Amino acid sequence: VGDKPIWEQIGSSFIQHCYQLFDKDRTQLGAIYIDVSCLTWEGQQFHGKAATVEKLSSLPFQKIQYSLMAQDHQPTPHSCIISMVVDSIMGFHHMFLLKNTNDAWVCTNDAFRLALHNFG
Repeated sequence: VGDKPIWEQIGSSFIQHCYQLFDKDRTQLGAIYIDVSCLTWEGQQFHGKAATVEKLSSLPFQKIQYSLMAQDHQPTPHSCIISMVVDSIMGFHHMFLLKNTNDAWVCTNDAFRLALHNFG
């Protein structure tokens, strides 16, 4: 089987770093977003680094016990990486679009949705 493809290594490392920042100090999440980043959190849209960090910092819970059951990563045609996380314990899906900007991987698009809703 060999080593994982580079996009899987980058995606997995990014997700680990993101969730560590989320639990440790959400104000530091600005390091992984850029001014044109977009966040969709439970259907609410936030545009830009400042609005994204403000939303994530204002969430009422401080820490989450993660159980990242599945991660999928794919390369995109424009040298980006799309990453999706499924957490079965907390019941969420989280998608990131990652782009290499100035030799650093940043999140340009972030979409989060709890999977516990009854859509019926």
